[in-house]
Amino acid sequence: MRHGLSELNIKGLYAGSTDTSLVDEGREQARQAGQTAKSLSIDLIVSSPLSRALETAQIVAKEIGYTPEKIVIDNRITERYFGRLEAQPYAKTHTDEFRLKHGAENQESLLKRTKQFLEWLEAQPADNILVVSHGSTGRALRSLVKEDFPFSHPHQLGNAKLYQWL
Repeated sequence: MRHGLSELNIKGLYAGSTDTSLVDEGREQARQAGQTAKSLSIDLIVSSPLSRALETAQIVAKEIGYTPEKIVIDNRITERYFGRLEAQPYAKTHTDEFRLKHGAENQESLLKRTKQFLEWLEAQPADNILVVSHGSTGRALRSLVKEDFPFSHPHQLGNAKLYQWL
C-alpha cells in the first residue's frame, strides 16, 4: 500500500526522499485501510523509514491489533529520489529524461533495490505481508510482480489503498 495523503501531496509537490508528514485526511485514510485490512490476517508489516509511510503503517497496525514495535523498517522501499525536483511543483509533463537531468534516481536503480527487497520478502516466513511504501516504489514493486504492468505505465497508486499482488 502507498502511504496516506501527506503535506507535500496536498501542495502538489514532489516529495521523493524528503520527509513529510501525513495530514489529518491521510491519517483517516490509513485508519480506514486498517479497518479493511482486519480481514486479511496480516502477519508482518514492512514500512519505508519515511515518516509518511511509517505513520501509515503504525495506524494500520493499531487498527488490526498488530504490535507497532514489530513493524520492520526497510530502506530499500523508500521513495525514489527526485534530485533538485524534491519539494518543487509536480508536473505530469515531466518525463523521466527531464527528472534525470535534475538529479533524480534512475529507473534501473529503483528497480534493482525493489527487486532485492522482493527477494528478501519472499524469504520471510509470513503468509500475509503488508508493505507500506510510496508511489514510485509501489509501481516498481508491481512491475516486478505483474509482468503485464511495466514501471513506465502511467497508473498512479492511490493514497492508503490496499493492493494484493501476490
